[in-house]
Amino acid sequence: MLGWLATPAAGQFRTQPRKPATAAPSQRPLNALPPDPPAVQAQLFQAATLAKGFKDSEALAVYQEILKGTPNHYLSLCQAAVLSVKIGSRYSDETRKSAYFDAGRQYADRALLIRPEGGESNYAVAFALFNQATLYKAGARLKAFRDLRSHVYLVTERRPDIAEGWQLLGRWQYRVAHYNLLERLYSKFVLGGVPEGGDSHEAMEDLEKARKLAPNNIEFCYDLARMCRYQGRRRRAIEVLREAERISPITSEDLVISRLCRQMLPPLLRADARRSQRSARLEQKEAAPATLPPSPSPAAADSVSRKQ
Repeated sequence: MLGWLATPAAGQFRTQPRKPATAAPSQRPLNALPPDPPAVQAQLFQAATLAKGFKDSEALAVYQEILKGTPNHYLSLCQAAVLSVKIGSRYSDETRKSAYFDAGRQYADRALLIRPEGGESNYAVAFALFNQATLYKAGARLKAFRDLRSHVYLVTERRPDIAEGWQLLGRWQYRVAHYNLLERLYSKFVLGGVPEGGDSHEAMEDLEKARKLAPNNIEFCYDLARMCRYQGRRRRAIEVLREAERISPITSEDLVISRLCRQMLPPLLRADARRSQRSARLEQKEAAPATLPPSPSPAAADSVSRKQ
């Protein structure tokens, strides 16, 4: 669940967002938007309550109603974009999935025109583009990942309190860090180079930040555990999966991810047990004193002396 969707932060309303600690001195603060009329504020509260109750379609309908009267309402555009993508991701049919993703991208692009450096608008664009890329062929998918770079970094700079922004940045960094040879060649000769920023270690750090902001989000646990497993950090993966066991699934998506976490854990535990056993045997072998040849018995020694 997107926490900032259900309970919008102050920066998402018509107030001045705080300047991020990582922002360059040359960056200017975003201009504050005029306050909403009471009727629109009531609709925003209604939509946020619906989203918090996992009624995404109903919440989307309220944001769309706001946009009918105020087509350039920044918050509604951002929220409509993210909700459209979330709803579309639940469909198995690629035609319906694509239609929702495209609608979400259109909302996000409109929000980006209003605030090109807004954390919310850049998250909306990145979230839509990241999901759209799953439907693209190889070349278009690599182009989408190239275009994602500026958006995923701006999210965490402008709105470091959005946990999903850190998750998206971590996913992007990990994916770029693991381009295969063909993907790297295509990026180099067709797209102008592999995007800078792909790094497995930083990706895991970003997922850790996301988990600190939203410790009860089981999807963050799953993403981080997979990265740790692939990078050989078995013990950390086990710790994260143990923590995931204590998170109660709420939505059907949570239930699916919870099952995936449970399936991932046993092989890691068996591998860790085998490693511990090998380490224990090695320690015992190194600690054992060197064995000397047995000394001859008195009778054997006397027999040797008589022969001499």
